[in-house]
Amino acid sequence: MAAQTISAQALSSKTFLGNASAKFQARRAPIKAAKMVTKSAAYTVYTKPATSLPLEMEKLELPMNTWKNKDPLPCKVQSVERIVGPKATGETCHIIIETNGKAPYWEGQSYGVVPPGTKINSRGKEVPHGVRLYSIASSRYGDLYDGQTASLCVRRATYWCPELKADDPAKKGICSNHLCDAKPGETIQLTGPTGKVLLMPEDPNAVYIMVATGTGIAPYRSIWRRMFMERPPNYEFTGLAWLFMGVANSDAKLYDEEIQSIVEAYPDNFRVDYALSREQNNKKGGKMYIQDKVEEYKDQVFDLLDNGAFMYFCGLKGMMPGIEDMLKGVCAEKGLEYSEWIEGLKHKEQWRVEVY
Repeated sequence: MAAQTISAQALSSKTFLGNASAKFQARRAPIKAAKMVTKSAAYTVYTKPATSLPLEMEKLELPMNTWKNKDPLPCKVQSVERIVGPKATGETCHIIIETNGKAPYWEGQSYGVVPPGTKINSRGKEVPHGVRLYSIASSRYGDLYDGQTASLCVRRATYWCPELKADDPAKKGICSNHLCDAKPGETIQLTGPTGKVLLMPEDPNAVYIMVATGTGIAPYRSIWRRMFMERPPNYEFTGLAWLFMGVANSDAKLYDEEIQSIVEAYPDNFRVDYALSREQNNKKGGKMYIQDKVEEYKDQVFDLLDNGAFMYFCGLKGMMPGIEDMLKGVCAEKGLEYSEWIEGLKHKEQWRVEVY
């Protein structure tokens, strides 16, 4: 498979706003990406023509809890790839799991993983570890486009000890380290799928505003691959997907090569704005967090929501107060009652939040 370097295509706010108010008509071939290498990280994006997708999966009814915590599905790990650069804060891995089609899902759902081993519960009894939930980072077809795999985006949880002045191996995240350390061929225990909050409406002309911090990007990857890389005949996306992504620095960007390849091919339909807290400043001179980046476009975001856009949030719950305060201010400027306005969005399922 050949190597390919992908560059971004700039998109001004003026051009974006003009296009956002119209019905987009970019009907192009699905993106074909090869193994992409940058100075910070490398991971594999597999190429396959959309005509060979197993389209019977388009008729899949929403699966829920096919595999239970007490009866999980044993799955083989196909690959584990680090997808951040050396200067990233922490390690994040892209993990492909072989489900053999036994755990189908919709975009926006999550799997559970049961880590090995046991713990002592509050009653002093030895019990298995509880399940950990991870948003699925691939479309229903998986990274290999055959419906036989699924992907997870996992950050390794470590705990810094001020006395040791190093990570304390006794306090590391049990499940995240289990997944990030897994070798091809090893077995993990899978549950689910579960979740309805982040499901995407099957409207090819819809506007999606997707706000993420860190691995909260996972469900959005499942969505943009369906929109732009697969484009099944019954879902040829012509709307707008606008991603706000918050990470510490450039080396911590996730799936950026894939994102930029879509921006280049579909500049009228896909936009990304990064908040890099250790490299950018907000308008007050402080660190640029995700809520600050969204605030830069508060009027555009408000207008899109008022015209039926869907707004998604996934990642750290700390981003929500700042975003809500910003929208309260916009409502005040427009003479609207925020509580009524936000309840209207929730009632119409335009406001979708899954944070932790």
